Amino acid sequence: MKKLFDKNEFEVSPAVVNAFYSPEKNALTFPAGILRPPFFHGAYPKMVNYGAIGAVIGHEVTHGFDDRGSQFDKEGNLLNWWNADSYNRFAERKECIINQYSSYVVPNTDYKVNGKLTQGENIADNGGVKEAYRAYRKYVNKLGHEEPHLPGFQNFSNDQVFFLSYAHFWCGHKKQAAALQQVLIDKHSPEVFRVIGALSNLPEFSKAYSCPRGSPLNPLKRCTVW
Repeated sequence: MKKLFDKNEFEVSPAVVNAFYSPEKNALTFPAGILRPPFFHGAYPKMVNYGAIGAVIGHEVTHGFDDRGSQFDKEGNLLNWWNADSYNRFAERKECIINQYSSYVVPNTDYKVNGKLTQGENIADNGGVKEAYRAYRKYVNKLGHEEPHLPGFQNFSNDQVFFLSYAHFWCGHKKQAAALQQVLIDKHSPEVFRVIGALSNLPEFSKAYSCPRGSPLNPLKRCTVW
């Protein structure tokens, strides 16, 4: 009780497989536990690392520009730095994300994703993979040529592998009880929708995989916050 907040204190174990953005510190934290496969390896091609840890980094950075991050200044002090126009524009775009994710039905259940509960993480997912892809293409442009194909994936373009890398680290399996608990109380969407939701809003994904216009992964209307 009454303990002062220490901005220099490391709050999590280095073994934790997660990443964090703290608006009170305006700082990103990446414990050693997440800086390993499948998120990152120094020997992985850049297309794989950017699609995985790059999207995680982008996710956490995006949290600095959501309706919570907007309440803290660059020093981590409680201070709203958005004007009314910025907030209204954000709220309008946020509503699109809420409606999109609220339409998703959890497999093998009658439950839909709670778009309002999950909107902050969904926005961060969308921003994260978008910025990671931009960063990867910037790397390729600076390199001056495409990376060699990933062995065993010669039939896939490097952009396709980037998006496969993003989807890969969300692979998993939950028992139905755990899946129901997640959709009821977790601020994160079920993993399948963290992939489908974010990638369907990214034109570069539908271009890479030649998704037909108007299909679920290349919708006529996309949601864009950042």
